[in-house]
Amino acid sequence: MAATDASVPAATVYRGGLIETTHAAHVAVVDADGRLHYTFGDPRRVTLVRSAAKPAQALAVAETGALERFGFDDADLALMCGSNSSEDRHIERILHMLAKVSAQESDMRCGPHVPLSDAVYRSWIKRDFTPGPICSNCSGKHVGMIAGARAIDAPVADYHLPEHPLQARVRHTVAEICDLPDDGVQWAIDGCNLPTPAFPLDRLARLYAKLADAADALTGPARAAASPRTQALARIYRAMTSYPEMVAGEGRFCTALMEAFEGALVGKVGADGSYAIGVRASGHAVPQCAGRAIGLAVKMEDGNATALYAVVMEVLTQLDIGTPAQRAALQQFHAPQIRNTKGVETGGVKATLTLRPCTHG
Repeated sequence: MAATDASVPAATVYRGGLIETTHAAHVAVVDADGRLHYTFGDPRRVTLVRSAAKPAQALAVAETGALERFGFDDADLALMCGSNSSEDRHIERILHMLAKVSAQESDMRCGPHVPLSDAVYRSWIKRDFTPGPICSNCSGKHVGMIAGARAIDAPVADYHLPEHPLQARVRHTVAEICDLPDDGVQWAIDGCNLPTPAFPLDRLARLYAKLADAADALTGPARAAASPRTQALARIYRAMTSYPEMVAGEGRFCTALMEAFEGALVGKVGADGSYAIGVRASGHAVPQCAGRAIGLAVKMEDGNATALYAVVMEVLTQLDIGTPAQRAALQQFHAPQIRNTKGVETGGVKATLTLRPCTHG
């Protein structure tokens, strides 16, 4: 962590007027060329970005031709990029996607887990429901990987293994889109049983800046000259922002954020405290980046999700991204209240970081 930020928490939890816990974080804000403009903590902290990498993994699938070959639409693509809440609409779409690739739930190499939605969990308990792989929050990514394997005529059975030909493509695509050599990305195994990348935090911001920049390119005068990759990135952006309910679910931050900003930005959470946002040129007023998209990435050291969303909202506020009304619609995430079991407000969470501008010679 940078020395100037070493003793400054990014978020503080208060109970009454007393500090209960503090939370360290790292922030990187970059322009469309990947140049740092604002930071907090260590903007180059090597970070396991977890599900925040899903758009890059979906890009690798898209570049196999799988979307066209199997007739996946934008809602399907959004689900591939999402961490869904296992709502009925998510499970129904996963079943349709499996049918499109002539696959079965048993072909999926993810396992079941408690849903990310409390409402869904209560429903499961009432029904004595036993979830399967289609109920994984990463189910869309897994069906996408099955489709990608089929598209390159590789075996489906081992699509999740690091040595599989599809995963070799994913590794190269993730590195390339983050402007890193292949060996500049480290890999581990995610909770859903697929490889998950680790790389410097500012490269995550770079990935999301590219998503937003591609969306701008596809609506600008140079649209006809856009490369196939730019077109694929723009489609991923369009899918996620057009179907935010497929990226997360009812009451979830990713969905609420993209709904509030109405296509001006794309955002995605990663487990254990990572978040990334790409903002189109028209969606921000950062002077140094006028006319270009920007990307921002956040990593909470302790993985606290409530503090993460408060910090993300504070970053958006300090950069004056969006309108006051758009940010006000997300106030419950920016300054969440803490209530006890009787509903009495006992405290709250406050983002306490201040972004540091970078100087460029």
